[in-house]
Amino acid sequence: MKLGIAFLVLGYLFSQFYRAFLAVLSPVLGHDLGAGADDLALSSGLWFLAFAAMQLPVGWALDTLGPRRTSAWLLGAAGGGGALVFALAQTPVHIHIAMVLIGAGCSPVLMASYYIFGRVYSARAFATLAGATIGIGTLGNILGAWPLAWAAETFGWRETVLGLAVVTLAVGLALGWLVQDPPAVPDDGNGRGSLVDVLRIPGVWFILPLLFVNYAPAAGLRGLWVGPYYADVYGAGSIAIGHVTLLMAIAMVIGAVAYGPLDRIFGTRKGVALAGNLACVACLLALWAVPTAGFWSSALLLAAVGLLGLSFPLLMAHGRSFFPPRVLGRGVTLLNLFSIGGVGVLQMISARVHAAAPASPPEAPYAAIFLFFALTLLAGCAIYAFSRDRLD
Repeated sequence: MKLGIAFLVLGYLFSQFYRAFLAVLSPVLGHDLGAGADDLALSSGLWFLAFAAMQLPVGWALDTLGPRRTSAWLLGAAGGGGALVFALAQTPVHIHIAMVLIGAGCSPVLMASYYIFGRVYSARAFATLAGATIGIGTLGNILGAWPLAWAAETFGWRETVLGLAVVTLAVGLALGWLVQDPPAVPDDGNGRGSLVDVLRIPGVWFILPLLFVNYAPAAGLRGLWVGPYYADVYGAGSIAIGHVTLLMAIAMVIGAVAYGPLDRIFGTRKGVALAGNLACVACLLALWAVPTAGFWSSALLLAAVGLLGLSFPLLMAHGRSFFPPRVLGRGVTLLNLFSIGGVGVLQMISARVHAAAPASPPEAPYAAIFLFFALTLLAGCAIYAFSRDRLD
């Protein structure tokens, strides 16, 4: 069981890598394929939307087929195949197709591990285990920063992504061999449950809006906008952008791990999540107010957004506490659908915000994006404030 979970975490590391690597590759994709910032924003958004669209089928598969087959088939075939399409791309449209396939391939790995945690471990341990998984998996953000920039410049971006396709396929095969499905859920007389049963749980509804907007600023900025922002405002190249994205990625790792045990330390999940997200709003407003604060001042604020914006495992634990075992797979994937779907939707809207903002001065479009993320996150916090706290 532990070795299988370790490979699920490795699969999630690739999920984090693929959702973030466009920021570093943006200069070479622009040069070789003519992919502009708006094209890459669409590709990034399509990754998240494909990931989100798969959550409901993945939830059904976890509850019926189990995490082993669900994760192995999707990551190996769709994830590895999508990376191959990316390596062979000739136009931005090929990048769009590749990101859809990769998003679908990455869609089950985190929820498969959460499903196992929810079935095998206590509810009180869920947030810590979920946070640790996010923290370790978020190392993929680090690999998708300066190491990716170095590999792309040393070996070429096509060769680098082709190697990633091979490794992704290998991890998928390992999941099929090593992951162990938990024992079947005993029949409680209420059937297997359905998505409708999940939606009938009132405690979840005030959590969903914050999940929809919570991860979008960190994922959207780290996954794409950091690259064009530093290139346009500070004249940064791939290596300098890699340094900034590396700093933000490290902060995201720390944030995911740090949020995990805080509910038990302070005796509240709601209070910790609300305070962290409001602090993230403050950092985004600072970036909006002073978008030319300086290379490292902006980098530190972006790192703070990454640190504070990783309350996802805590929010997942909050929502998971309302689900009975028979709908656990559908429940956690519904929560993930809102989180990842929110990133996809807001990322695509952010591209329109970027296009609609004045082109001069060069920081104006990015200030508009910072404000957009700040206001949507603030709205999510306002609704979440009415949620019912729960630690069990």
